[in-house]
Amino acid sequence: MSGAVVDVSARKILRQPNKWALLIDDRLALLETYLMNRVIGIGGIFFKANDPERLAAWYKEHLGLNVEDWGGVAFQEGAGADLKPKRQSHLVWSLFEKDTEYFKPSEKPFMINYRVHDLDALLAQLRSEGVDVDPKTEKSEFGYFGWITDPEGNRIELWEPPEEK
Repeated sequence: MSGAVVDVSARKILRQPNKWALLIDDRLALLETYLMNRVIGIGGIFFKANDPERLAAWYKEHLGLNVEDWGGVAFQEGAGADLKPKRQSHLVWSLFEKDTEYFKPSEKPFMINYRVHDLDALLAQLRSEGVDVDPKTEKSEFGYFGWITDPEGNRIELWEPPEEK
């Protein structure tokens, strides 16, 4: 019945008010269910590690992540509101072609990007700590990027956001 015009006169609706009320209620319920059953953000990033405790200690030592007893880090909305420059609060979800070279030299199917305040200072510190730092960096309108690799071969993108205009 695509494109069909349905003639609904006021008299028909008045004669069968319950039928139309149910139809409207059913459609509203469907719409509400449709809207409620959608993703509204990213709640976490989870990946496997050969030695989770050792890798957590590495992330804590080199990237300053506050790895808690339960084995993870919670980045709380609004935390660090007093930081200068102010922490931007957004997250990108992006798909890459399966043959992308962007994650190289890692063979892993993912890469995590972490925001940083001073990429040059952090990369210098990581080099002095013996971390595998990619010599390449990249500046663009999206910010300043650098890359490191953790002890299990996961490529990590470090991102200094562009200054707010």
